[in-house]
Amino acid sequence: MSKKVFVSGCYDMLHSGHIAFFKEASSYGDLYVGIGSDATVDELKGRTTINSEQERIYMINAIKYVKEAFVNSGSGILDFEDDLRKLKPDFFVVNEDGYSPSKKELCDALGIELKVLNRIPDAGLPERSTTAIRSAGNCTLPYRIDLAGTWIDQPYVSKFHPGWAITLSLEPVIEYNERCGMSTSTRNAAKKIWPYYLPLEKPEKLAEILFKFENTPGSTLISGAQDAIGICMPGLVRHYYDNAYWPLKFESIHKEETLKWLENHLCMAMLWPREPDLDLLGETYINKENVQPLTEAADEVWEAIKAHDLEKFAAGFSKSFQAQIKMFPEMVNDRINAEIDKFKGKALAWKLAGAGGGGYLILVSEKPIEGTMRINIRRKEAL
Repeated sequence: MSKKVFVSGCYDMLHSGHIAFFKEASSYGDLYVGIGSDATVDELKGRTTINSEQERIYMINAIKYVKEAFVNSGSGILDFEDDLRKLKPDFFVVNEDGYSPSKKELCDALGIELKVLNRIPDAGLPERSTTAIRSAGNCTLPYRIDLAGTWIDQPYVSKFHPGWAITLSLEPVIEYNERCGMSTSTRNAAKKIWPYYLPLEKPEKLAEILFKFENTPGSTLISGAQDAIGICMPGLVRHYYDNAYWPLKFESIHKEETLKWLENHLCMAMLWPREPDLDLLGETYINKENVQPLTEAADEVWEAIKAHDLEKFAAGFSKSFQAQIKMFPEMVNDRINAEIDKFKGKALAWKLAGAGGGGYLILVSEKPIEGTMRINIRRKEAL
């Protein structure tokens, strides 16, 4: 009796990369494909699909490697959970950027073997991804991650002690989920001004335009400037705040050897979107005693990166995250801490992307960690 294999995804804009993935997955047995519903894609990606769920099912069922395709019955990151329990496959196959600790935990609980594949195109064909295809004629706006100093871009924090925030601008090599600490709300605001790509203007000027556009006069909740800066300013950038929403000064690093060093020692693991009703400001402990370690950690991270000192980088990275948690304890919970525990012994340090509550876990490691996503830092463009 043939073994059962399950894969799950959006599979919008079907391309050769999907077919190569189905082909390799089917080598383990009869392949069943669960797709995210139109509503789930909209929830996680913040966009409507190009092809409806009916069209996607029709096309996938026509592929010779697929035994059966269906729409996942649930919603959210694990929209396939009920279907997985009913199907009881022998294998659950994912690409490396589709791996998450929660998928591994679910498979372990159900006695299903989780296999992680590398993205390798079929012989003679170029590498393909839906994000790249969408970007070719659509939006190429960057994302950003914060490395240290998160929250210092809010005056109610920096008034206790001035300091730096450090951001990395990322190429959109994958389509990151909404409400996951990847500045997707600011990126969505940027799309309203620049639907396809950033203009060839001074990056600092673009960041200021975006910040002012997103935070219209009368806004009761001001989005931190680091989101606009991380999207618009390439490379590694730090920005200094002192009781104001906009930084007083900037410093940046564009040396290729430093950016490569960061790409070799940073990776990301997908968790889940932040809950809509989560109040990160519900319980806070913001004072000089707690803010000062945050600013000191950002200084340590910056100097360690310049020196390519991995041990000191990890120490400062961890110190920054702990300072965030001390001020905003709602950033983490038992579920998040349980996911972090799974990377202890593999990673040197970790922190949540953005304000916390879920999203993506950024990891510092000596070498790439299996099942995590690599990052691609956006380089400086010639004006």
